[in-house]
Amino acid sequence: MFADGSPTLEWRKSSHSSSKGQCVEVAGTPNVLAIRDSKDPDGPHLILMPAAWDALAAAIKGVEDVL
Repeated sequence: MFADGSPTLEWRKSSHSSSKGQCVEVAGTPNVLAIRDSKDPDGPHLILMPAAWDALAAAIKGVEDVL
């Protein structure tokens, strides 16, 4: 459980993960969103506030549009 009282995160694989084992998992609560490497579930996690997640997703979409 997080310090803010949020429950343990339930991770799901991103629908944009590759079939070559390069997988990103995401989890969220109303207060935070988390990202981790599925190959290293006990490794570091990137924890973001919802507004930061929205900005990151928009930036990634912008890169995808260029590629």
